[in-house]
Amino acid sequence: MFSTLSTIAASSLIAIVTQDQAALRASPRESAQQQVVLWQGDSLEIRGERMDYLQVYDHRRERAGFIKASQVRLVRTEADGAAESMSVIRFLRDTPGSEALGISYSAAYLKAAPANQINAEIFDALGSMAERLARRSTNLQAQTGSTKPNKQMETAIAAHLEVATYYGVQFKSFEREGRIQLCYDGEAFRRVLAMNASDEQKARAALALTRSECIDPATRPLEKSAIDTWRADVLDRVETSKLPEQLKNRIKMRKATVWSAIAFQRARKAENKDEMNKDVQAAGNRAVLELASINKEELSDEDKLSYTDTGIRAGTSRWAAELAIQNKSTLKIVTSAGEPGETCVHLIDAKHDLKNPLAKRCTYSVVWPHSARANTHSTALTLAVQPMESWRELWLFHQTSNGWIIDVLPPANTDPQLGYVEFAGWVPATNKMLVAREAKVDGVFKRRFEVINMDTLQAENGADNPSSLSTFYKWQDAIWKSQTLSLR
Repeated sequence: MFSTLSTIAASSLIAIVTQDQAALRASPRESAQQQVVLWQGDSLEIRGERMDYLQVYDHRRERAGFIKASQVRLVRTEADGAAESMSVIRFLRDTPGSEALGISYSAAYLKAAPANQINAEIFDALGSMAERLARRSTNLQAQTGSTKPNKQMETAIAAHLEVATYYGVQFKSFEREGRIQLCYDGEAFRRVLAMNASDEQKARAALALTRSECIDPATRPLEKSAIDTWRADVLDRVETSKLPEQLKNRIKMRKATVWSAIAFQRARKAENKDEMNKDVQAAGNRAVLELASINKEELSDEDKLSYTDTGIRAGTSRWAAELAIQNKSTLKIVTSAGEPGETCVHLIDAKHDLKNPLAKRCTYSVVWPHSARANTHSTALTLAVQPMESWRELWLFHQTSNGWIIDVLPPANTDPQLGYVEFAGWVPATNKMLVAREAKVDGVFKRRFEVINMDTLQAENGADNPSSLSTFYKWQDAIWKSQTLSLR
């Protein structure tokens, strides 16, 4: 501590608050009136010293006062103080709950360090702390959504966000699944990608900038397509050959997620079959290949959840990667253009053509015609239809006493979030078929293999594994088994 006012005034020092709810008082006494409440990361101008208090000025709140010296750390903003600040930053960058303090030290370092000494490390650390702070805020809302909110924790995180914003760290927020999603805008990570950074630093930056949950759900389709193309380019620029297996897996999972979204978008924009067969298939293949190249032995518990999420997303768009299979049935699917952006699906046979179909339905979803599978007696046919990039349904065309009808099987009985359902086989001489479902329901991943009654669309039996269900195991379709991602 400094003994005279002149010593303090002559030095380039700032005081950084290290404790939450530190009091800025009107005089250097515990009993003095409290001016404001300070939080970790707040920086103060030092104007003097009295007893065990520092006389300071808070520029953010435009308030002067006294704070206990034990509640702050003095940081030099000259070049000789940069190394010390960086040592603290290296410790704080991986310390949960200290993000605001770390961001404050980062600001002090950037002010003190000569320009030729500033490298990617500081921006990697700054971005990591800002992203973790945003995650903490979002996760707190998820944890307290159905319980009594933790007001003290909510207040602390809100204060830490204000501190970070004061230093120029920007966050964006939007509503997702009934709660507010908060995300760091990624400015520090963009700087990392533009600098001479290590492969690991670039990988962390790419992962932070390409998070699916940080894309506004209200983004328009064309804008979303441009964002996903940019995400794919960012990920492809990362050299993965020398990365640790865990980080390499995360890059591959993110690539699979992005390319499955691109496959859906290309299919929706395709104007002819040649585009569908070429560009869409290329994107679908990338998604499947990236998923297949993941080293499952090196997945942490957290990464296993991400792997399941990735598998469902890739599985939702997997028909983009599949080639058309010769259909020997008399039942066939033919599509035609309806209203702008609409696709009309016609079920035809030898006696019913496009003008007089057995059944017809129009949709704004992506229809995968080559997914059509008819049963032996040509009394039923299934078709994969994808309304969203993360949600695929199964249309069931089946003959009844009143003629042909079309029923829709969803992945789950919830609002469309993440999931798919697919045909897995016919049970001979019955009105039953086999389906596989994967979905995320209320934050929980569920996978089921079921025997469906086509008359009622109810599952008569089901299991988490095909081998646990004798009917499913016996009659599962060989082509489905060779193509599905549900058995990964």
